[in-house]
Amino acid sequence: MSNKTFSLSKEAAIKARGWRVVDASGIPLGILASHVAGLIRGKNKTIFTPHVDCGDFVVVINAEKVRLSGKKSDNKMYHHHTGFLGGLKSISAGKLREENPARLIERAVGGMLPKGALGHQMIKKLKVERGESHNHAAHKPVPYEIKL
Repeated sequence: MSNKTFSLSKEAAIKARGWRVVDASGIPLGILASHVAGLIRGKNKTIFTPHVDCGDFVVVINAEKVRLSGKKSDNKMYHHHTGFLGGLKSISAGKLREENPARLIERAVGGMLPKGALGHQMIKKLKVERGESHNHAAHKPVPYEIKL
């Protein structure tokens, strides 16, 4: 007996893409990020292939209403370096949520995607909107419910 391993081609992956809308209001950041990363990777599909970008486009709305549990809004810090001497910049998760909630969700989801060229290609399929409205209605996105 011989079982063949299924491998998806890149052309078929592009045809299999859809659009999803996720409402982030009241959902903890980590749970939201893990669900969105799974949708972007295509882990929910039967045609999932690890080395091919076969996931859906995901639009996250109400990004400013995402929940941070415990004292994460004060204690959790995000760091980046400018490249110059003494150029370490830090910002708390609460302040980042006030200033740019899209970046908070993008960093959380990006950390759960593969590193390298495939991950950079996948993160481009994430669209984060601050409020209730988005300008991707022409793609007819399907709502995705995250159950807590």
